[in-house]
Amino acid sequence: MRQVLVGLLSGFAILGVLATGLAAAQECSGTITAAEAATAEDARYAAQTANDFAAMEKLFGPELVYQHSSAAVDNKAAYIDSMKSGKSRYRTMKRNDESVRTFGCLAIMSGTAEYGVGNPGQERTVPLRFTSIWAKRPDGTVQFVSWQATGIPVKQ
Repeated sequence: MRQVLVGLLSGFAILGVLATGLAAAQECSGTITAAEAATAEDARYAAQTANDFAAMEKLFGPELVYQHSSAAVDNKAAYIDSMKSGKSRYRTMKRNDESVRTFGCLAIMSGTAEYGVGNPGQERTVPLRFTSIWAKRPDGTVQFVSWQATGIPVKQ
């Protein structure tokens, strides 16, 4: 009897963990356009350079995985917290040579970018190659769900 009870409790615990994980990840739905993804990326750049944390909260999906060009990885909360604390300060964000491919409710943007990062007097320019993924949500909003960047070495 005790083994049956432990088995049932373990099963419920596993179901609870799975339900929590599913609740955290949102679905995407509908069809996203390249223009919607580019507009959302522009809005993200504007929010980050202005330290508009309310806009970031809306633009960034709960499942965001942000892989920096340094190979550090943040989730949504850690990434926004790094900007709130001043650890990360984006002064300028410009992208070039971008292409956007759409796959139903997902858009994958790739290209090159140049970020001015740091605080006054300690700013550095970071040239990088990136991949950005946007998801169209069932309510019609578009959210940033993934970023991967690789630094471009300075030409000697």
